[in-house]
Amino acid sequence: MVTTTAGTASHHLSPAFPGRAPWGTAGKLRAWQQGAMDKYIQAQPRDFLAVATPGAGKTTFALTLASWLLHHHVVQQVTVVAPTEHLKKQWAEAAARIGIKLDPEYSAGPLGREYDGVAVTYAGVGVRPMLHRNRVEQRKTLVILDEIHHAGDSKSWGEACLEAFEPATRRLALTGTPFRSDTNPIPFVTYEEGDDGIRRSSADYTYGYGSALADGVVRPVIFMSYSGNMRWRTKAGDEIAARLGEPMTKDAISQAWRTALDPRGEWMPSVLRAADQRLTEVRKAIPDAGALVIASDQESARSYAKLIRDITGHKATLVLSDDSGASRRIDDFSQSDDRWMVAVRMVSEGVDVPRLAVGVYATTISTPLFFAQAVGRFVRSRRRGETASVFLPTVPDLLSFANEMERERDHVLDKPKKEGEEDPYAESEKEMEEANREQDEDTGEQDMLPFEALESDAVFDRVMYNGAEFGMQAHPGSEEEQDYLGIPGLLEPDQVQLLLQKRQARQIAHSRKKPAEEADLLELPAERRPVVSHKEMMELRKKLNSLVGAYVHQSGKPHGVVHTELRRVCGGPPSAEATAGQLRQRIAKVQEWATRMR
Repeated sequence: MVTTTAGTASHHLSPAFPGRAPWGTAGKLRAWQQGAMDKYIQAQPRDFLAVATPGAGKTTFALTLASWLLHHHVVQQVTVVAPTEHLKKQWAEAAARIGIKLDPEYSAGPLGREYDGVAVTYAGVGVRPMLHRNRVEQRKTLVILDEIHHAGDSKSWGEACLEAFEPATRRLALTGTPFRSDTNPIPFVTYEEGDDGIRRSSADYTYGYGSALADGVVRPVIFMSYSGNMRWRTKAGDEIAARLGEPMTKDAISQAWRTALDPRGEWMPSVLRAADQRLTEVRKAIPDAGALVIASDQESARSYAKLIRDITGHKATLVLSDDSGASRRIDDFSQSDDRWMVAVRMVSEGVDVPRLAVGVYATTISTPLFFAQAVGRFVRSRRRGETASVFLPTVPDLLSFANEMERERDHVLDKPKKEGEEDPYAESEKEMEEANREQDEDTGEQDMLPFEALESDAVFDRVMYNGAEFGMQAHPGSEEEQDYLGIPGLLEPDQVQLLLQKRQARQIAHSRKKPAEEADLLELPAERRPVVSHKEMMELRKKLNSLVGAYVHQSGKPHGVVHTELRRVCGGPPSAEATAGQLRQRIAKVQEWATRMR
């Protein structure tokens, strides 16, 4: 066993490698990186899974470890496997800065003698697994599997990684999001069975967002949520109007969400204007701060870029696919002081643009994995006090993810389904396929949507920070909205909390002075406006059905008759389309009927 320390690996690292080091860490590894190095060197494992929040410095840790293993002749070459072409090149550039030469263009045949290894993609390994197996069999190899959850994306990728890298001398797996929405096992990851019989991934070293925030390694994130009135036409020709954020069925939430993101409505222009105002405020303290819109598809991305040009008078950088041109545009944007970039979902993971400080979540992908990756683009800290601001629609799933930023998750292989309970994971498998596509070509999907967006408007809804909610609803452009958009760009985490509390108190006091006839919005503090999740709606419907069933036995009336009578007395649509308030009203009414019969 080798017992030396990591010091020999880090002596030639630039103080700013691979970006700007946080305060107090110049010339040495961050505490978590040193801790992970020490644990690895002590144990000398063949497989090691390091889980570190986006922006924490996984690349620095991995390349420092690679340098150490090469220096001590534990391995003779390095293979880096990354999710995308852009990241593959980023790895090669970062490695070159500490003297490790990786070939990012390698495709076949013998490697040039000047190289210490190769950088490839998971897709590339999937095409030619035996090529890579032969390479690792010929020389002792360290395989770095970046964002290893991608190896579980499809059966072929996972099998290819197993086939290619099973003979490797050492394997280092990295991820910022060690969970998936499906149950595909991830190669070279250890799963341990808990007391509940469920197998979960077991990391060798974990450095979560909460710890990184406390250490000042990542920025605190302020989430700005916007609701508003939506109107759309269904495939059947019915026109439906709803307020984003109000309790409604899963299908209605999805269609209201898509209506909000339609660039022809008023919701997106209003939110982009607000986000640009926020960017202007942040740039007072961080002059090169940039903003990113994450779009669902190419057509929307182009439309958003046009809206930004109309709003700001400046052209936005448009990134449509993961080709060589896209990589160059991302690099150019990263090194410039341009204000805006618009990209389709592929830019949500691994793309390192540390100056991004403002984001707009303009996609309907609603998995915790994709959301965490997307927010990860904005959290990398460069100097003390920087904050990140992410604008999003008032959608239950997104608000839930925003409030759980500090929660650490593991990949779960077994997801038992209780009788009568809907599988909460099934619906996200298709979304995961979409989220992890290498290509983002137009699919014609938009033409097949079962609705047509008609109109939308935006209402500032609330601010979420550190698991708490602040603010009351207000019109875009109002004094109340400006209060929150004007929060300084440089603040300590506790100062953010204090400032938000003061702003909310001021807003409530201002609202109380206003005559009732002027209160044209539902001006309730955020904590008194809970959004009902899809799961809670399911529980309400289940409770109503259970009570109706009990009343059927009591009264002798058929189920359909009881439901029809409840609708007649309480009003509203069938249970499947009823709001949470309507369901609660019916629950109370059937309980009242049952009590009378006793």
